[in-house]
Amino acid sequence: MALKPVQRQSVSDQVFDQVLSEVVDGELGVGEALPSERRLAEVLGVSRPAVREALQRIAQTGVVEVRHGGATTVRDFRRHAGLDLLPRLLVRGGQLDAAIARSIVEARTQIAPGIAALAAERGGPATAAALADVVDRLAASADPVTWQREVLALWDVVVDAADSLVYRLMFNSLRAAYEPALPVLGALLEEEVGVVEPYRVLVAAIGAGDPGTARAAAERVLDPTAGSLLAAFAALTEQAEQTEDEA
Repeated sequence: MALKPVQRQSVSDQVFDQVLSEVVDGELGVGEALPSERRLAEVLGVSRPAVREALQRIAQTGVVEVRHGGATTVRDFRRHAGLDLLPRLLVRGGQLDAAIARSIVEARTQIAPGIAALAAERGGPATAAALADVVDRLAASADPVTWQREVLALWDVVVDAADSLVYRLMFNSLRAAYEPALPVLGALLEEEVGVVEPYRVLVAAIGAGDPGTARAAAERVLDPTAGSLLAAFAALTEQAEQTEDEA
């Protein structure tokens, strides 16, 4: 029996998601004023405190600007928001946003080889031992979702070894966005399960303190996965566009 945790959202969370979707989808343009707290509460059928809490949280993401005693206006989230917004953008209304997912995969593919090179420079025996343990778990895994979780665990160790706070914070945000989509992504990456050798090469390079080989090995690990995912996201985007045209 494949049971999944029940996802519960507070009223404030639901208000947050609805208003965010309106902004991201362009239903509310940059510079446009949101309805008043009172009006939003009436339309959404919730309390004003719940609306106020949601708006304050949205303002913290950089998506809107709340002016004391004035209107709440939409900002250009592409210029003002940070990576902490990614988890909210990736899955909205229970649906995976293919464009956001593509961006995450592209960022991961470009950034991770550099992190691996730094890990080779700055890591040590403890890093190599921890990575070897994760690779052993990968070798024992046959479930696509479990496989992806172990891959994330491997990169968690690599990022720690790179000893870069900026890369750590970036990884945290990318992981927070990536993890909710694992059931979908795991199904897309079934062919990757069991292909352990590239990870062993990566771990050996980091353990040997060889940045060049670590960078190349990371690229070898990531490129096939990126290709599979990007092709799948392109197909999802094309399917969505066809559906809109038919409608």
